[in-house]
Amino acid sequence: MEFNEIYQEYGTLVYRFLMSLTQHEQLAEELTQETFYQAIKSADKFKGNSKVSTWLCQIAKHLWFQELAKRKRQEGQSELLDDHDDPSPTPDQILFSSENKVELFRLIHKLSETNKEVMLLRINGDFSFKEIGEVFGKSENWARVTFYRAKQKIIERMSTYES
Repeated sequence: MEFNEIYQEYGTLVYRFLMSLTQHEQLAEELTQETFYQAIKSADKFKGNSKVSTWLCQIAKHLWFQELAKRKRQEGQSELLDDHDDPSPTPDQILFSSENKVELFRLIHKLSETNKEVMLLRINGDFSFKEIGEVFGKSENWARVTFYRAKQKIIERMSTYES
């Protein structure tokens, strides 16, 4: 399969995965392009031990983590810069636009990494359970069970806050 075909088949999946992580269209688009660039560069390292979609989403997730690290490093420097010139909302502004949403995401953030990713893919990425399973190289049923258990943990934690 050529990379053009791979991009046609998996481009939307990778973009939706990154949108669920970043909550920012332009950043998700940039990271999607970078994901496929990195995939082309490292195609010889892909051994076929996982699905192509899993491999691409792992590259995308790694690039997202790099972006977060870069932003964290720049955080200290940003105090010196005036960034009020950019009228577009940041991912944080979008995410924290609703008080209930803030609490929900705070609770999601406290979940294990796998549960957190499954929740975000389902809630923000509108991924089906089948697609979530593919991202993780697992079954659709695994995705359903993982989502359900994570949801139960959030409900438990919400009820302890309300008590």
